[in-house]
Amino acid sequence: MQIILLEKIVNLGNLGDIVKVKDGYARNFLIPTGAARRATATAKAEFEAKRVELEKAAAAKLAAAQELSEKLNGSIVKITQKAGVDGRLFGSITNADIAEELTKSGFAVSKSQVRMPNGPIKTVGDSTVLVALHTDVSAEVSVSVRGDHS
Repeated sequence: MQIILLEKIVNLGNLGDIVKVKDGYARNFLIPTGAARRATATAKAEFEAKRVELEKAAAAKLAAAQELSEKLNGSIVKITQKAGVDGRLFGSITNADIAEELTKSGFAVSKSQVRMPNGPIKTVGDSTVLVALHTDVSAEVSVSVRGDHS
């Protein structure tokens, strides 16, 4: 299926690109989320009419993400969780826990934006996670896990 991208999508294309994707990907994800439209003649004409407006909106999103990234970079999230005497946690710290702590700190971050390359944190100590705020912008956040031995 041929579609017009209404925003930048990683490994697919930029705003305004006409790309061919599998029908299911377009019907089930891209079109319902508003990231793309079917590439018909009328849709192409409508897109060209709105192109400047869409580019301004995309630039505003990028600027907001860069501003948030500057504030987030180098910040430390402190989480306390029950742990054994050997330093292993009872359970683990997931992206949802980190997103919740960041939201409490005043940063609007969803759990899908928190990227944990080594999987959930299962030990006491410090580690670094990536927060993907935009397709082009990400921030590194330190997570300090303290054990509660009570």
